[in-house]
Amino acid sequence: MPLKELKTEDKDTLIIERILHSKRYSLILNKKLCVSCEICKIACPREAIEIRKVPKKNREKARRPVFDVSGQKCSYCGICEPICPFNALEVRVDNQHVVPVLEKGSFPQLIREVEVDPSKCDIGCIDCEDACPLSLIKVTVPAPDGREISPEAAKTLISMENLKVKVDVKKNLCPGCLLCQVKCPKGAIHVRKILHGVLGINTEKCPADCQDCLDVCPIPSALYLDENDRKVHPNETFCVFCGVCRIVCPVEGALTLERRMIRHTPVSSGAWNETLEKLASTKEFSKEARTKSLAKAKKMVERRILFKEVS
Repeated sequence: MPLKELKTEDKDTLIIERILHSKRYSLILNKKLCVSCEICKIACPREAIEIRKVPKKNREKARRPVFDVSGQKCSYCGICEPICPFNALEVRVDNQHVVPVLEKGSFPQLIREVEVDPSKCDIGCIDCEDACPLSLIKVTVPAPDGREISPEAAKTLISMENLKVKVDVKKNLCPGCLLCQVKCPKGAIHVRKILHGVLGINTEKCPADCQDCLDVCPIPSALYLDENDRKVHPNETFCVFCGVCRIVCPVEGALTLERRMIRHTPVSSGAWNETLEKLASTKEFSKEARTKSLAKAKKMVERRILFKEVS
């Protein structure tokens, strides 16, 4: 039995803790990174996470749902941390960053792939920085004297021959929306999506003048308001398939979201299989399960061949 369970919260952070005789477990939510989507809630094996929809008043904009977690239900397994596309959660044991399911090898990490070739960048261009909806990109130009100056300031220098652009990307927070890649005029940045899927909106079911999904979407370009029919339409190219739009949608069946692929590091475990089955489509789960079975069978054959050769 725990000696103490604590829950503290301020405008930027929510922390739950379980204090035992020999260990102290903590789960920390960074509210500035969290978009209150459904992924961690779906993945949680103990149903410890709650995403509460915030009621609207009159004609005000829809607000993102509220994230909450039960200290009594949480087992501090860490599944919620590596599955979060926005990296908003962190598990600590005795104040050290430790993710039990990753340490045991029973859960994968999302593959975040962002490659930048600054040699292609023009001095003064900050299109990728402007495009990022989460402010994860910073473009600077290291000056000859060691200072880092803004691209705009660099254009005013007499000689720009020896100047090179520096592009810093917070890759560990990138959900892979592709906006920076699409907006870059020189093809200097390449991003691979983490989650693939299908996002659909049945505009016939949408209430008049409703744009709740657009109000809460963390990647605004994934949804857009058509000026002709005054309805919200999807753009799957930029969607990260987090599902916060589905939570706030006021009409059942008006918005559908299906995850068909999740890019992750190799893993073979019951914990991941259960999570994948809940998060992705049945087709994706079956496909990955079949791939694992074939890989396992291949290894068994290779071992038998090796055993015969040794014998």
